[in-house]
Amino acid sequence: MDNGLTHFDRHGHAVMVDVSDKKITERIAVAKGSIKMSQAAFDAVKNGTAGKGDVMGVARVAGIMAAKRTSELIPLCHPLMLTKVTVDFELNDQNLTVDTICTAKLSGKTGVEMEALTGVSAALLTIYDMCKAIDKSMVISNIYLVEKNGGKSGRYENRK
Repeated sequence: MDNGLTHFDRHGHAVMVDVSDKKITERIAVAKGSIKMSQAAFDAVKNGTAGKGDVMGVARVAGIMAAKRTSELIPLCHPLMLTKVTVDFELNDQNLTVDTICTAKLSGKTGVEMEALTGVSAALLTIYDMCKAIDKSMVISNIYLVEKNGGKSGRYENRK
């Protein structure tokens, strides 16, 4: 049964992909997501006045930590020795959103897309957690892979 899905064997059972024969290459992935919030919550994030402290600083650390632990959260992901993870923020005053960008990098046999996506997700959830006393109606959305490079499939850029 060849359905083109690499996480299933010929009998349809879930498996961790065997990367033994893959070449070690430089791999990088960038993911992005957003959280929309009220003016009061946005101002607290922007001005560093949220009651729980430095929202973006804590969210940055949470995103990095989550990226490093992706294999503990996503069952078929390989544990990876990441060489770099960054989490950055873009504040959009027009639509009251905090855009979050996570970049994950390594030299290895498998990609880091899931690590970048997990980093973004955890950072956004942390922003929600730290601001929920101000605004429980925040909306996390548009989490997606922006680009990735390396490995057999080479470069991919999401034209979203």
